Amino acid sequence: QVQLVESGGGLVQAGGSLRLSCTVSGRLFSIIAMGWHRQAPGTERELVARIGSGDMITYADSVKGRFTISKDNAKNEVYLQLQMNSLKPEDTAVYYCNVIVGGGVNYWGQGTQVTVSS
Repeated sequence: QVQLVESGGGLVQAGGSLRLSCTVSGRLFSIIAMGWHRQAPGTERELVARIGSGDMITYADSVKGRFTISKDNAKNEVYLQLQMNSLKPEDTAVYYCNVIVGGGVNYWGQGTQVTVSS
């Protein structure tokens, strides 16, 4: 089992910045990838950024150059962050922290709302 607790998010004007954090605990040795997804009303959940095998980082084209994903390893927890700069109204969505463990099982955070006003 893996537990994910998100923090951050909120309301910001276009061009502003926000930072999302996710504390990951549990069977950390089983994790093969971790990242952030988002879902806007009426749309499917989409990948925003991911750290995969060998710490290879992948970004959605829509956020490249504006968002930065990073992680910090502690003894019993991993802290996953998403720094979001130059935010646009189209970035408005619920953002979910995600972890994939061996066998392809997905774990999700509770979701945090990001709203960007124009």
